[in-house]
Amino acid sequence: MTKQIIIAGSGFAGLWAALSAARAVHLAGKGEEVAITMISPTPNLIIRPRLYEAVLENMAPDISALLTAVGVMHLPGIVDSIDADHKQVTFLPRDGAPQTLSYDRFVLATGSRLFTPPIPGLKEFGFNVDTLDGAQALDAHLKSLASRPESLGRNTVVVAGGGFTGLETATEIPTRLRAILGEQAAIRTIIVDTAREIGSEFGTGPLPVIREALAETGVEPRAGLRVAAIDADSVTLSDGERIPAQTVIWTAGMRAHPLAAQVPGDHDNLGRVVGDAFLRAPAADGIFVTGDAVRAATDNIGNVAPMTCQHGLSLGRVAGHNAAAELVGLPTHPYSQPKYVTCLDLGPWGALYTEGWDRQVRFTREEGKKIKQEINQIWIYPPAPDRDAVFAVANPDYVIVP
Repeated sequence: MTKQIIIAGSGFAGLWAALSAARAVHLAGKGEEVAITMISPTPNLIIRPRLYEAVLENMAPDISALLTAVGVMHLPGIVDSIDADHKQVTFLPRDGAPQTLSYDRFVLATGSRLFTPPIPGLKEFGFNVDTLDGAQALDAHLKSLASRPESLGRNTVVVAGGGFTGLETATEIPTRLRAILGEQAAIRTIIVDTAREIGSEFGTGPLPVIREALAETGVEPRAGLRVAAIDADSVTLSDGERIPAQTVIWTAGMRAHPLAAQVPGDHDNLGRVVGDAFLRAPAADGIFVTGDAVRAATDNIGNVAPMTCQHGLSLGRVAGHNAAAELVGLPTHPYSQPKYVTCLDLGPWGALYTEGWDRQVRFTREEGKKIKQEINQIWIYPPAPDRDAVFAVANPDYVIVP
């Protein structure tokens, strides 16, 4: 009987789990004995790290041909529930009735979602760059501002959250607003975060660089505060300040996809399953967890993979390989990713590139921007549908960072 590997999710981790699993099956010469199925709403890879940008073309490349080239089937729909005891999932197809699918190995790669607390007005008036639909809605809203009467609120954007996405979004916004409202418009961009200083979570080395970039791009910091309420025309902060603003972009915090809660075992405060060294869910036989759905140690000195594309690519390769390796008799591979880099886009100022978990500044401004553009436009995109070329880079210890 054909053994079944089911992968839930077609994001960075899900895609590379599928490619790595296909490679392992091919290496073992057991393509007729193991079937690999990916389940996601559409056969597309959403380029989520770029959704803060103004131009949203090519942000969802089709991976159908790629999956076909390596022998992976795609089912359009979602995994709605997991029955770990019976090794089954409930599949909700885009068209048709729910189905029960059995698996020998299941890889949870459904990623993460933006955390949206019950702040008054957030759901009604807030925008995000977490999904392609969200980014497109924000883009349409920003472009509509030009048809509204001139006002301080129309010309003001508040970004809630001073992490990676918040900083990249905020430093991009002034350029976008000027292109829409005109170079002479009196625009304001404000970034709000609960940290003692915007950018302090990046450490002492990057902080002065971020401070400089915010000042140069004209982004006003509001540190040590949170958004308390939002309405159609304003934002109220936790200190009582009311800011006239018709655009609020929420970027504050991520949580693992709710499906992760159905996997037995320990979970962290972000909802991620605590995986073992091979990215197995220790309390669920046959289940592997990867990408933003897993809490995994990157090394033996206490560092844990953050929810980033950089880690999702490697986590996917390892989980997919191991899921297949257990079925075809190949050695499994422990996850390890001790090298850590960051590249933070800071709008027209440039970009900040750091190395190490202590984030040592290596490149800034235009030098950093060139690296960021290469990451965003080349490294994270899916490869061409050439099976041999794909298998050459789908091994579980492949590293793409410099």
